[in-house]
Amino acid sequence: MSDFKEFRAEVRDWLAENCPEEMRTPMSGFSDACWGGRKFKFESKAQEQWMRRMAEKGWTVPTWPKEYGGGGLSKEEAKVLASEMKRIKARSPLSSFGIWMLGPALLKFGTHEQKLEHLPPIARGEIRWCQGYSEPGAGSDLAALQTKCEDMGDHFLINGQKVWTSYADKADWIFCLVRTDPKAKKHEGISFVLFDMETPGVEAKPIKLISGRSPFCETFFEDVKAHKHNLVGELNKGWTIAKYLLTHEREMIGGMGGDDMRPISEIVAGTVGLVDGKLPDAMLRAKVAEAEVDEWSYMLTMQRKLAEAKAGASLGADSSMLKYYGTELNKRRYELMMDAAGHDGLEWEGARSNDGDLARTWLRTKGNSIEGGTSEVQLNIISKHILRMPGA
Repeated sequence: MSDFKEFRAEVRDWLAENCPEEMRTPMSGFSDACWGGRKFKFESKAQEQWMRRMAEKGWTVPTWPKEYGGGGLSKEEAKVLASEMKRIKARSPLSSFGIWMLGPALLKFGTHEQKLEHLPPIARGEIRWCQGYSEPGAGSDLAALQTKCEDMGDHFLINGQKVWTSYADKADWIFCLVRTDPKAKKHEGISFVLFDMETPGVEAKPIKLISGRSPFCETFFEDVKAHKHNLVGELNKGWTIAKYLLTHEREMIGGMGGDDMRPISEIVAGTVGLVDGKLPDAMLRAKVAEAEVDEWSYMLTMQRKLAEAKAGASLGADSSMLKYYGTELNKRRYELMMDAAGHDGLEWEGARSNDGDLARTWLRTKGNSIEGGTSEVQLNIISKHILRMPGA
């Protein structure tokens, strides 16, 4: 225990010296996040300093091995770091699909050479990744994917299309599911391949959503060459990796609006003001209180499940439970923010509203119940594998 007290003191001192004051305020939304990558433009010098300083310590991915760019911390040490960051309201230094999804998959299934090549640039925020999973005819039924990958001897040749590829137009590399054996059963003959988005034949076209923004893309592959050494796992055995990665994706989507975000009560109070120390609208006050209690309950459940996973237990169907409820909470959060804003929340453009950021983000949350597996699919998984309902 004394070792952890010493470690906590070291962490506290380091954060005090290295975390810029501007980075000690909760994010207002994903637009405040630092995504890294070759195309990313930092919002401020403080944001850049914070990411680079944490990356140098390996604390963007504190539990990854040091040889792969991580901090080499134990689970207990990582909890100390997280609690000290939370104490000073420090923002996460780096948001990344590479950290949340690809990293865990590579650590489990990748070769030592693949880990050395890809994990350190993720940890340093140098390479931004996107996910090539869904296709026009393979969304909820992902195993129906048809993107073709042919063995050309010294390389793979990829042809096909992906859709709803988040930030494909901003990403540097893609982790992609492809069909390498068209004659195999649906869940077989699929492989997991990595390649650079600047490879000739790759084209990403943004899809404009109801929010007026385009976080998703259609992604096309025409005779795209992929190096064979970037095949992760065995040829035709990619479905195992795909399922493992999906649990991390659902966990990530379910965690929207987590510890890095401002409390909803603080946001609403700042919008409508307080009278005698409380919100004047009793109904809004009750909704906010209910939402915060549910958020706390959810975060405690999330922490418990993550602790179980780190101890060796499989998340399995629990990832669907976390994904479903987390997305519902995030949608409620923005409904409350819109309630509090009143007609001002409907403003669509102009400096006062940051070009209608609240309204656009509120509309964007409607997609939370589709991405990463629709809510209907998640409820089916929950009813079958957790509740064990007859006929499910």
